[in-house]
Amino acid sequence: MVHRVLSASLTVLALVGASSPARADGVIERAARTGELVVTGPADMPSILSLDAAGQPQGYAMEFAQRIAAAVATAIGRPVRLKLAPESNPVTVFANLASGKADLVCGVSFSWERDLFVDFSLPIAVSGLKLLAPEGRFDGSAAGLAGRSIGVQKASLGDTFTRGFQPAAAVRPFANLSEAVDALSDGQVDGVIGDSVLLEAQVRDRRLAGMAFTPERPFDTYGVACLVPQNDSAFRDLVNLTIARLLQGYLDGQPEAVAAVDRWIGPGSRLNLSREQIQSWFEASMLGVEAIRPLPAASADSAIPSNP
Repeated sequence: MVHRVLSASLTVLALVGASSPARADGVIERAARTGELVVTGPADMPSILSLDAAGQPQGYAMEFAQRIAAAVATAIGRPVRLKLAPESNPVTVFANLASGKADLVCGVSFSWERDLFVDFSLPIAVSGLKLLAPEGRFDGSAAGLAGRSIGVQKASLGDTFTRGFQPAAAVRPFANLSEAVDALSDGQVDGVIGDSVLLEAQVRDRRLAGMAFTPERPFDTYGVACLVPQNDSAFRDLVNLTIARLLQGYLDGQPEAVAAVDRWIGPGSRLNLSREQIQSWFEASMLGVEAIRPLPAASADSAIPSNP
């Protein structure tokens, strides 16, 4: 089942890519010409990417997007306006990146299927898939899902995983996890499989009692990153440097970096993650790259003396 789902998705994406005009320039060159950086993705994920009361984009994904836009502005020597183009259909998101209609998406879980059509940045978080349901209903096994109605977010890793993990499950796709949890609360589905961090926030927001997550260890663990157009190494390098600076700043305890991250995902936020958990994510993300720290200022004592 999972192979058929992936094959169908790949066929659609390949056709979209084939029909899209080739990008005439890279993101940095395009920003130098237009003065804009277009970020896209679903804007219905509180704490990650959503609209505030004034209709302005906000969230953890926007924190990175704003810093990336500032880095692009520094690179080209002119102001860059960050523009949000909300889009919930993943096929359209990838097609817009490939065609140059959009430049950046942040807060996306890694998959090999997606990596065929776009490039991923360093991870900005780590998460996993779990099953949310009333206590005692499931044991986390594949056998327990057979014949049961399972809510998922359409075209997500939870959707693909569930179909492959238990083909006999009755998968019910929803536009987002909020709608899936609504259906669970109303008894329309037996459980919901999705991103464990976002599902935990849904449970806290709704003060749902008697719910449990299974299994204890996630079905699948993955990195959450930003997407950039494929084969645009100059922009991808700039994105990675920008991400690494914020992650390293958090690990080093820099007040500005800690406040920027904690505001959206840290203690007291809607996601309410501990600093220890965030630090473990960031340490894993930075494991394979050089630490980004400012060089010490040159002093007279350290200067190389000239020949007398």
